[in-house]
Amino acid sequence: MNVLVATDGSKYGRWGLNWAAKLPFVKPPRVTALHVLDHTMLSWPFRTRLEMQRVKARAAKTLKRAKQQLASLNIKGTAQTEQGEVASVILKRAPDRNGLLVVGTKGLNALDRFLLGSVSTKIIEHAPCPVLVVKGEAVSLRRIILATDGSAASAKALEFVLNTFQPDRSSGDTERAPIHVSVIHVRVPSPLAPVTVKSTIPWIKYPGLKEVGSKLVEQSVEKLIQAGFSAEPLRPIGKPAERIMEAASKHHADLIVMGAKGLGAIDRFLLGSVSTRVVQHAKGAVLVVR
Repeated sequence: MNVLVATDGSKYGRWGLNWAAKLPFVKPPRVTALHVLDHTMLSWPFRTRLEMQRVKARAAKTLKRAKQQLASLNIKGTAQTEQGEVASVILKRAPDRNGLLVVGTKGLNALDRFLLGSVSTKIIEHAPCPVLVVKGEAVSLRRIILATDGSAASAKALEFVLNTFQPDRSSGDTERAPIHVSVIHVRVPSPLAPVTVKSTIPWIKYPGLKEVGSKLVEQSVEKLIQAGFSAEPLRPIGKPAERIMEAASKHHADLIVMGAKGLGAIDRFLLGSVSTRVVQHAKGAVLVVR
């Protein structure tokens, strides 16, 4: 598998490379660490030659550290630098649908996202491959929350876990333990259901969202168990994004895996994408699969 890790010289980029080394891939990946030198930093008015040299020196230092980190992690791959608009260059260099793109996020607040847009959000919306958004140091996967809603995207998320990750992890010198996957399907309440003060849940009808019964969740659990994972079904009621994040917190999940429907710009503005909201507000790592 080809894995592209976006790095900017900060701890977020370092975390991304560590995740690439720590994930339980079935086959060792080939990793490319990409540092994008934002062209806007080179084109600011009144920037002095000395300041330009400092920007380029930081880029060279970032590249050197990325190469050193790849070597220390014993990862097969390369590090490179390019200039341009950050999100556009990353998307241009992203692997195909069988690869993985890893990015860090600084957790921009609502105002920042509205005025500037988040690089990670842009990448999730337009990347041709699965995207892993990391917000902390890499950990050994013990527990995964896998969201499903019956869509093609959520089916691909399940297949990604089955085909990409080893089902167990080392729990000692010689012993191995299965990675536990909680398959969550959030049942959205009917708009005709009675509303009380304690159970008020605003109704939002997402385009293409289908009710998935217990059979679908059980089938996903069965496939995971047959592959060597341990698994359980979760069927909460409420807002999908909120319930997914609550489950991740309650079950101490190391990773949330979910599909992305790729809603159009108008739909995202009016309704918000569940995967985008989870990426923006979840405390841990989120893997979005197309």
